[in-house]
Amino acid sequence: MNNTINLLLAGVGGQGTILASRIIAYAAQCSGLTVKLSEIHGMAQRGGSVVTHLRMGDTIHSPLIEVGSADIILATEQLEAWRWLPYLRQGGKVIVNSQKISPVPVILGLKSYPLGILERLKENVPETFSLNALQLARESGNEKAANVVLLGLLASHMNFDRGCWQEALKAVLPAKILEANEKAFQRGYDFK
Repeated sequence: MNNTINLLLAGVGGQGTILASRIIAYAAQCSGLTVKLSEIHGMAQRGGSVVTHLRMGDTIHSPLIEVGSADIILATEQLEAWRWLPYLRQGGKVIVNSQKISPVPVILGLKSYPLGILERLKENVPETFSLNALQLARESGNEKAANVVLLGLLASHMNFDRGCWQEALKAVLPAKILEANEKAFQRGYDFK
């Protein structure tokens, strides 16, 4: 039986995409799964695209997800969700922050930010879950925890033990920001 979970995380540099992937990897290992991940973050410090391939299961040979085989795409920015959509398999899910961050060509006035991305995602992927993670993170006491709000929503769609998610948050995050991140995680987990 193949129990492999292919999860692609996409975002913009500075949004905590890599940190989020480490929390997921920890929770998966706590749940008894083998984990392999691969990060791509060339110009991340300058607002560039950041992508993590995260594969979890009994036996994983390669960290890379093939086009059309991701079970879930988790995106911290809506244009990044659209950009990586070809990696999603038929019947997969998209979890996306409604936040927009303009890429350099848009900032320079050379292009326009595409309109209607969330609507197009929902037309193409029936199981698209979008939320304003930034606002929920602010309400939790730390706007930098938007990535953790998304993890909470992701956790509500996965079968990992809830205790493993809590252990992962404690293991990966500094103690001084843990409480706000636990609140942010709960906000995402409870999101309907």
